[in-house]
Amino acid sequence: MIFVTVGTHEQPFNRLVKKIDELKREGVITEKVIIQTGFSTYEPKYCQWSKLIPYQQMVKNVTDARIVITHGGPASFIMPLQIGKTPIVVPRQKEFEEHVNNHQVEFARHVSQKMGTIIPVENIDTLGETIMNYDRIVAGMKHEVHSNNAKFNNELEKIVANLICK
Repeated sequence: MIFVTVGTHEQPFNRLVKKIDELKREGVITEKVIIQTGFSTYEPKYCQWSKLIPYQQMVKNVTDARIVITHGGPASFIMPLQIGKTPIVVPRQKEFEEHVNNHQVEFARHVSQKMGTIIPVENIDTLGETIMNYDRIVAGMKHEVHSNNAKFNNELEKIVANLICK
């Protein structure tokens, strides 16, 4: 199953909702698709959808999904990461009147470059290819988790060692 969420921002994200519906219609996506459409005005014809989904159902959908596709809002892609999923992130863009500025594009780029834990898709025309190659893309990613706890413990050990050696 593929779960898509566009969040609850008041501007429609028809570009993503429509593209997912087209990919399902064309057979690029063959598995079940559930879309949380938010304030989008496009109504999918080939996918199951709801405007809003209660939080517990969102968690269940993310847990059950093979692929999670989100907009670029941090809360929407952090939850899949916490559940152990690598989300495809399609940031809302000002150019398409999906948001007031391009902060989602900038944030997704930053997280992708710094952490390497998401798959950003800025060009919607590449989304189908990304979905088809999802497993290969995820397998090739570095999933380095940097623990601040481990860093703190290492630094504390150095301090203690310096105090004992003096």
